[in-house]
Amino acid sequence: MNFFDRLHDRIRTVDSVVSVGLDPDPSRIPDHLQEHDLPRWAFNRRLIDATHDHAAVFKPNAAFYEDPDGWAALEETIAYAHGKDVPVLLDAKRADIGNTTRQYAQLLAKADAITVNPYMGRDSLQPFLSNEEAGVFVLCRTSNPGGADIQDLELETGEPVYERVAALADRWNENDNVGLVVGATQPAELEELREQVPELPFLVPGIGAQGGDAEAAVEYGLADGVGLVNSSRGIIFAGEDDGEEFARASAQAAKRLKKRLNRYR
Repeated sequence: MNFFDRLHDRIRTVDSVVSVGLDPDPSRIPDHLQEHDLPRWAFNRRLIDATHDHAAVFKPNAAFYEDPDGWAALEETIAYAHGKDVPVLLDAKRADIGNTTRQYAQLLAKADAITVNPYMGRDSLQPFLSNEEAGVFVLCRTSNPGGADIQDLELETGEPVYERVAALADRWNENDNVGLVVGATQPAELEELREQVPELPFLVPGIGAQGGDAEAAVEYGLADGVGLVNSSRGIIFAGEDDGEEFARASAQAAKRLKKRLNRYR
């Protein structure tokens, strides 16, 4: 089975489309974990234990692991998540050309899916797209305010850049392994893109700390029931002031988000 088949089964098993973002900002890891050899791994392990019953996937962001200890923590995190039967989507936003992008694509030897940047065109993504078992989420309409600087620019055809990206991603989906990243902070664009590419699953960030539209995220983010709605800080730092009991609040936050999203499924 490819990634989206496995994700479909996972969503049914836990009755959840929640993506738990594992972004262990070192400055926010609880004090009692700071003395561990790999504090980020110690933090993530407790979060995985607390939230895996509510997680369709775990989504570590590569930016929080870009050092030797960080990569070690990431490898431990991925292996532990797999031990809980939870797929891992690496939020890396990679792309390049030639041998460089082939090296980036090796990240899929560990993670089950990855986010990629389409700015350099198809050849920069081909090593990802050709991996039939992996999921490839193409940045399309992101949740940050500055996303409009380029994504909303109008082409000569009259369409905005993000709609052209969606059309290209749909064309590149030869192995049924492509999805789109579309932010929950842009519900109108979510609806438009769902009409344009009805079969592509979306990864929808922006719920929680960014205040995205949960109802729109579910109504337009899922394709035949498959898709993901991500929350990172709203879950993993829910118990930031709770000391050694921080993971309990994270479990409650993940469960609340699952119930909230399921009202619209």
